[in-house]
Amino acid sequence: MTHGPQIHLAVALDGAGWHPAAWRAEGARPGELFTAGYWADLVAEAEFGALDFLTFEDLLGPQRAALARPDDRTDQVRGSLDAVLLAARVAPLSSHIGLVPTVNVTHTEPFHLGIGIATLDYASRGRAGFRPQIAARAEDAAHFGRRTTPRLSEEEARDPELIARRLRPLFAEAEDAVEVVRRLWDSWEDDAEIRDAATGRFIDRDRLHHIDFEGPHFSVRGPSITPRPPQGQPPVVSLAHASVPYGFAARAADVVCFTPHDAEGTGAVLRQIDAAVEREGRDVLARPLLRFAELLVLLDDRPGAAADRKARLDGLAGAELRSDAEVFTGTPAQLADLLLQRHALGLDGFRLRPGVLPHDLSAITRGLVPELRRRGAFRDGYQEGTLRGHLGLRRPESRYAGAR
Repeated sequence: MTHGPQIHLAVALDGAGWHPAAWRAEGARPGELFTAGYWADLVAEAEFGALDFLTFEDLLGPQRAALARPDDRTDQVRGSLDAVLLAARVAPLSSHIGLVPTVNVTHTEPFHLGIGIATLDYASRGRAGFRPQIAARAEDAAHFGRRTTPRLSEEEARDPELIARRLRPLFAEAEDAVEVVRRLWDSWEDDAEIRDAATGRFIDRDRLHHIDFEGPHFSVRGPSITPRPPQGQPPVVSLAHASVPYGFAARAADVVCFTPHDAEGTGAVLRQIDAAVEREGRDVLARPLLRFAELLVLLDDRPGAAADRKARLDGLAGAELRSDAEVFTGTPAQLADLLLQRHALGLDGFRLRPGVLPHDLSAITRGLVPELRRRGAFRDGYQEGTLRGHLGLRRPESRYAGAR
């Protein structure tokens, strides 16, 4: 049995699953993808496994097979629900698991984003987070008509470093957006609400603060219209593939997810992230940055069955599955071996992408989780009530309380 620091586990939910042909798999529920019941069932299954959090994918345009250009395919899932509204819908139906919607920060005002995630934190009783996402696709800007985004070339789309350098201004804007959101969350002190009916005082105005943010992208005075969230600061989760987003994570995130394809790549990215944290002078004791590796997983109990299933799905899709993340096929025990090996390199946890829903999510919760528990590497149940608690992050005080 393995004993030591325990692994954090998260799952990324996306439509029928991360394989393009997942909606055609046995047991898939394509007719229910846009129903609350479908997502409630997935959240309940993830919570059964005591996972730390779920992420909900989101886009500003239809899904497509290639980043650089639209496609006209009709044999893959197209269309999605708003991630924040979906998380708010399932929040009252769950009680422990963290809910982390993806939110576009290129075309969303940070004031709206701040109150939306704060509201989700209230609806979930302290289990909200969010994943800021830039709008890398030129077509997305046309939905709003206020700006343009440079179109990526085919060469750039194949190289994460080229993409990141080309989109560096969007990452700078995203960093400002996250900073505005964080300040808005702090703009109400924790005890700003008095609610004293006898004296007629509902709030203490001295405990509400203007944030007075001035930057090249935003000018926001504040305060928020929503009182400080239950967690104070809901965790910010970023996805990073290259040096520019590693720097973004070092400055703005609480959790960074990245996509190595082997043990050597895992160690290399961890060193890059650590270097970015050191350059920023971040106090990792006061503000730790948790590092999660991503894997796209297809799991079956019988050896070889997951690889056979992937081959059938590849045939339906007309091409072998390709992903920015490592693709794993095998048994839950084999995946446990891999996770423990990678965890020993310095990872805090993993965000797993189920190839087919609900099949591979159930394989995680009912196969992988018990296997990790047998090895002493995953908790038996929830010990904390908030997402920050699951992740071992302390609840920060409002930055404005000390100034007052």
